[in-house]
Order: sequence, then structure tokens, then C-alpha cells
Amino acid sequence: MTAEPTPHTFQVDLRGLVDLLSHHLYSSPRVYVRELLQNGVDAITARRAEDPGAPARVALHTSPGALRIEDTGTGLTEADVHALLATIGRSSKRDSLEGARSGFLGQFGIGLLACFVVAGTVRVVSRSARDPLAPPVEWTARDDGSYTVRTLPADARPEPGTTVHLAARPGAEEWFAPEKVAVLVRDFGALLPYDIRVDGTAVTDRPPVWERPHSGPGARREALARYCREQFGFTPLDSVDLDLPVAGVRGVAFVLPSAVSPAQRAGHRVHLKGMLLTEHAPELLPDWAFFVRCVIDTDTLRPTASREHLYADETLAAVRDALGDRIREWITGLAAGDPERLTHFLSVHHLGVKTLARHDADLLRIMLPWLPFETTDGQRSLEEFARRHPVVHFTRTVEEFRQVAAIAAAQGMGVVNGGYTYDAELVEMLPRVRPGSTVAELDADTVTAFLDDVPAGQELALAGFLATARAVLDPLDCDVALRAFHPLTVPALHLDDRAARHERARAGEAAAADDLWAGILGSLRGTAPRSRLVLNHLNPLVRTLATLPDPALAGTAVEGLYGQALLMAQRPLRPADSALLNRAFLDLLQWATGPHAEREEGR
Repeated sequence: MTAEPTPHTFQVDLRGLVDLLSHHLYSSPRVYVRELLQNGVDAITARRAEDPGAPARVALHTSPGALRIEDTGTGLTEADVHALLATIGRSSKRDSLEGARSGFLGQFGIGLLACFVVAGTVRVVSRSARDPLAPPVEWTARDDGSYTVRTLPADARPEPGTTVHLAARPGAEEWFAPEKVAVLVRDFGALLPYDIRVDGTAVTDRPPVWERPHSGPGARREALARYCREQFGFTPLDSVDLDLPVAGVRGVAFVLPSAVSPAQRAGHRVHLKGMLLTEHAPELLPDWAFFVRCVIDTDTLRPTASREHLYADETLAAVRDALGDRIREWITGLAAGDPERLTHFLSVHHLGVKTLARHDADLLRIMLPWLPFETTDGQRSLEEFARRHPVVHFTRTVEEFRQVAAIAAAQGMGVVNGGYTYDAELVEMLPRVRPGSTVAELDADTVTAFLDDVPAGQELALAGFLATARAVLDPLDCDVALRAFHPLTVPALHLDDRAARHERARAGEAAAADDLWAGILGSLRGTAPRSRLVLNHLNPLVRTLATLPDPALAGTAVEGLYGQALLMAQRPLRPADSALLNRAFLDLLQWATGPHAEREEGR
């Protein structure tokens, strides 16, 4: 016969559990204040569900190394204490009031256990509002896992409610200092719906500043700015109301006064039914809204087990989309009715709007007259630039734009610098949002085609010089062309494109690789064009160099022109380019101070 299994009860190591809570669940011991407030507020909510006229007060009293918190909530009987406080994982909210859970802050039944993070002893004195004849009951627990329960005389607590006494653990006394407790209570509970006091001083500040009546728009903006300075430490550029009744969200977004990187994750303050849940909720807003910091109070979002973060679910995703729509509507509203504020906003945060516009053609269409782009005509909107230029050329890198900006402007070619974040994508979208617009990516051939050809006879007369120039630059994978262009002060233009740079990078890797890898890279050789040095036939220096009788000196001069063109384009120099510049400089110095110079001086 098989023996019947013997029932056992899990033994819980309270010290180990407290260590788990303090080091893995909660980010800081400061949360013990939130748990105390939460228990008191939930107890009051439970009592008011049956008696709407019941008092609603939570009072905290500090003393050296100790803290007492009293509430006027529903209270506990002795049976409640045995069933709830002494059983880890249970909650007084899992009772006949289960249907009213939507009004509670707590959801996980951890309750007073979190207080052991800072307390060595927790004593609870409670009297039930649901059983007026039941005597007060005292539950005393220690961090070694032991506890006692006893009933008290009726006068030990005449009124319903609960008083919690905490005695600090060794080393945790700082968390019971009056100023520390006051700051924590104000931080966590300033928006709670009941009267919360610390040593007799009220800390609740309701209604929230964004819901209060003000004497006018200016007074409201100043009140919001003052609140932003207190909570986030900056004066906002502007503010956006985030009142979404359907989503159960109320609050405000503050526009940062200076530009920030899109990679900088925002920290938003989220209150759950008035209780501060977290100051770091980057998932609350879409990624493109990195230019705002917001504070909200919500009834619908779910907290994680630690009640310090938001639970990633469909509700959070829907709220995030709705808040993003609200910020988008604010931007489009400025475009329609307040262009001065929009211009001020875009002067700081155009990158955020561009981030959104690349996924929203309608917004891009609205923003066309406003969003700034760097162009050969200076800072212009795409709308203004497209009116001036039948074909909108653009580069994909800042480097390519710098290579051609001055020359293109002189030839009347319109070029947009698409090298900044999202700019190339937005330019490519232009025909979709502005029918009739023509967009073309700029390359070396297009630029060269805009430059004037040199008459065949004149170019033929310079054939020897051009042959020398091509021979000198061939090892650098650079071709040479002769054109006539403005401005006359530019002797040479270095044209490069991504395909040419990729080919040079491949060749460089192949030269430094072992045989196997070099063979693989060799198989990737493409038909990419080489870079191009365009000499300006209108420039006096180029005309003079073309008549030099000494081929070696002419070659050194061409190397100097090549280096100067690279520096004009602000292109990163390869080791071979740097070596060429140094060599050309020294050779020209040597030529200027050598026997040739002495002969010239003697003449």
C-alpha cells in the first residue's frame, strides 16, 4: 500500500525575504513610506465604500528612531489579523470588497512586509469599522519572523482605524528623521485624495496645478512653469495639456527649454490614483516625443509588482498613442493659430518634429513652411526652397554637402544638406506631400555636368599638364577633370560620393588583409566611380600652374591643390592623403629655397 502524503507548510525566512525585497524588488528603502501611505489610503477607501461620510485622514508622527502612522480606515478584527497580516501574500483587499478593487492603490498583498526594510519591529493596533463590537487588536512582528497577537481594552483605540508603529533597524535611523519623512510623504502623497499630515503639517496639494482655476492664461502658464521648476528643475519652453478622460489620464507635458539627443530617455512622473508610482517612465510617451517631460495622474495603467514601474500591456500602448496624438495636435494647432510660438518651438526642437513627420505625411505637409533645413540658400523651409528651385537636389551626408555647397550655389544649383538626422528621408518624401516637386540625389556626375566645359582647343593645349596631374593622383584613386566655374577664387573642387569611398575602403582592407580575406574582398570589387579633382580653368593659379615647364614641380603643385580641395571639403584625411599633403608642402618649400630660387633671386 502507498502511504498517504503528509501535509507540510512552507517555512518562510523573513530575513531572507526582506533582503530580497530591499535588494531586488524595491529600488530604495524610501518605498516603505509609500507602502504605509498606500495601506492607510486603501483602508479609508474600503471604509468609505460602505460609509461615504466616514472621516478620511492619515497622520504620521515622527520621533527619534521611530515612526507612527494613523488612519481612519476600515480597521481589522483579531480574525483579520490572523488571516491577513500573519499570512504572506494575502491582502485585506481580497475580501467582500473585491468588487471595489478599482479604488485601491495596492494590488499585490505585500503590505506591511516592506516596512521591515527599515524597521526591526512593526506593531499594528487596529479596530474594525465593520464590527463595532470587536475589541481593538494588537499585532507585533519582528524581523526574525516571530509575531504576537493580543486583544486590547476598548479605550486602547476608541475609534475605528489602524495605527502602525515602526522601530528602526540598526543603521536605518536616518529614514525616520522628521525632515526625511516629510520629504518622502510629500513626494509620494501630494496628490492623494485624502488629508495627509506629517507632525500636524498638511502635505497634500489638491487639486493638481493643471486642474486648478486660474485668473487667466498667463497666470496658468506661470503656475505650470513654477510646478515644472519644482518637479523637474527647469523652466519649460511651453506646456501641453494631457487631459484624456476616456483613457483615465490627466496631466501636463512640459517642453524642454533646450535641445536634447533623441537617445536621451525621458523621465516622466506617473501618479496612480494620486500616489506617485515612478519618476522614470520612458515608455509613457512615443520615442519621438523626447523633447518633453510630463507628469500625469492615471486610474487605468497597471503597476508592476514593485509598484515602481508601469506594466507593459495593451492599455499602456493605447495611452502612449493617445498622449502622442495630443502632443501632435498641439504642434499642428500652433501651425494653424500661433506661428510665433511654433517658430520659437522649432528653433529648439525641430529634430523631434522631423522624427514624427517622417512617419506622418500629413504633419510633414503642415510643417513644410516651417521646418528648417540647411541648403545652399541658407536655412530654408522645404516649401520656400522648392519654390525657388525646380529640382531639389540633396546629399545624404554632411561631408558631400560641404564638398559642393559653395560651387553649387555659384552655379545656381539648389542643394539640401540631407546629412542630418532624418533630413534625407524628409526630402525624399517631398513629392508625396507637395505634388509637382522634383527631387534628385546629388552625385559627382551631376555636379560636374553643371560646370562649364573648357573649349576643346584650350583643353588640348593643356593636355601635358592634365596628363601629369592624372599620373600624380592615380595612386590615390582620383581622376582629374578640367572645367570653368565660379567662384574664381576656388582653384579646385574635390568631388566624392559614397560609392567611391566604399571602394577605397574595400581596397584598403584588402591590402591589409591576409590572402584568404583579401580574396574575399577582391571578389566584392565593384564598378564604383573614383573620386574626382575638378580644376577650375578660370582660376589664375591653375592657369599659371598649367604653364610650368618642370613636370616634377607641376606634379607637386597638383598634389597641393588636391590637399587644399580636401581641406575645403572638410573631409576626413586618410593616411595616404596626410602623407601627400606633408610631402607636397615640404617639396614646395624645398623648391622655393633651393638653387632654383637662388637663380631667380640673382636675376
